[in-house]
Amino acid sequence: MDRAACINQLEIMTSNTLLSLYDLDFEQLEVFIEERQVVVDQLIGHFSDTQASEHEKEVIHRLVQQDSEILARMNTLRLEAQDWLHKRGQAKVQRNAYEAGYTPDSFLMDKRK
Repeated sequence: MDRAACINQLEIMTSNTLLSLYDLDFEQLEVFIEERQVVVDQLIGHFSDTQASEHEKEVIHRLVQQDSEILARMNTLRLEAQDWLHKRGQAKVQRNAYEAGYTPDSFLMDKRK
């Protein structure tokens, strides 16, 4: 894929992701990031040979600016997962307290021989 095709692919991927950003779950965002990384790696290879034109720089700069919204969504999903894990841990502690296999106010009496 040539440089123009790579940049075009990045634009399409980014715009499609932004259109449905708040409907995507973390797995779909992860797929987007992995696929985008493949295209970015190809672009790095192209730009190692020759520098980007001013137009290419402008397009890439615009795409990078849109990353902040994607990162914000990813951070929101991370915080939701963190909150869920915290609540799950609390529920487990409370459940374990009620499911104890002993009676807390009982005592054991030994007989002397």
